[in-house]
Amino acid sequence: MSHLVSVSELNELISTGAGIRLLDVRWRLDRPEGRPDYLEGHLPGAVYVDLDGELSAKGRPEHGRHPVPPIEALERAARRWGLRDGDVVVAYDDVKSVAAARAWWLLHRAGVDVRVLDGGLGAWVAAGGALETGDVAVAKGDVHLTDSTAGVLDIDEAADFPETGVLLDVRAPERYRGDVEPLDPIAGHIPGAVNLPTLAHVAPDGRLRGADELRETFAAVGVRPGVPTAAYCGSGITAAHTALALEEAGIDAQVFPGSWSEWSNTRGRPVARGILPAGDVVTP
Repeated sequence: MSHLVSVSELNELISTGAGIRLLDVRWRLDRPEGRPDYLEGHLPGAVYVDLDGELSAKGRPEHGRHPVPPIEALERAARRWGLRDGDVVVAYDDVKSVAAARAWWLLHRAGVDVRVLDGGLGAWVAAGGALETGDVAVAKGDVHLTDSTAGVLDIDEAADFPETGVLLDVRAPERYRGDVEPLDPIAGHIPGAVNLPTLAHVAPDGRLRGADELRETFAAVGVRPGVPTAAYCGSGITAAHTALALEEAGIDAQVFPGSWSEWSNTRGRPVARGILPAGDVVTP
């Protein structure tokens, strides 16, 4: 089953009168507070989700910039969004589904039937979908989330992963090479990681590329069904998007949610620089 839903499929789901919960997960690095944009216009009935405050935990720098929230905190947030057991949840954003994928990854692992609106807000508007303004107040939900560590790598597991599988660094090439690092204290990548930016999986219209095209892109860097695969990024957000793309390609994957922000803030971790996975390794 696909973890994506098209605009037409979403309209069909809404028309059935089933329990559909829409989550507006607008967030981006340059504008992390998406509520002002949400208030100016969102899908009818959508509840705003605060990625920094609800899809992440607070922690020390060595925990990374967006640690995974405890299941109790995520469940409280999900109930605030009005989620009930058995609901179908659809998450969307306005940045090529990168932020929505974070909600998908967390909720999917917790046992929720959750999809991502393919193409996000742009696809909805392009199809003539109506928007409403202002906040949406919903009754508190009663959803029960399942605590699971499946598919999650810690920092030591991420360090060892290239020995037995493919560890994908899904950041921009210049950050992978170590040419620049705008957010974290050290530039470079985890030794052995292969670079494949997550936006390679997005078509010009903002939708995820088709499964065959995704499989071809992944195969070019050695990722195929049956090959252990994991992804990391800057702080665990875009890695969730790559995990979504891998799922659509029929490939199981794990995520290192601490990602480069945790690695670069942990003393003694080696850093590779250059275009090759092994790179020129230094230990800061």
